[in-house]
Amino acid sequence: MGEKEGILLRASKLFDLPADALAGAPRVEIVGDGELRMGPHRGILAYGPEEIHISGGSMVVAVRGRGLELRAMTPEELLITGTIAAIEFMR
Repeated sequence: MGEKEGILLRASKLFDLPADALAGAPRVEIVGDGELRMGPHRGILAYGPEEIHISGGSMVVAVRGRGLELRAMTPEELLITGTIAAIEFMR
């Protein structure tokens, strides 16, 4: 994580503001165990039916499950469907 991103994340916690709005931290939305939306993102790092790694800038988001598919992707947001079993945030 860059120095600027770290400062913005700490400021968002200090002032109790949403990190995604202030620091550009990724926002992850999960609907049940079958749909995940994430934005902003910086691309796909690894892709397979059981695991997808997404660059969120300051972290990597690993989605694990079965039958995972990247259903839609724009520069701002992406959509993954399938049976989601776990999500891990890695720095």
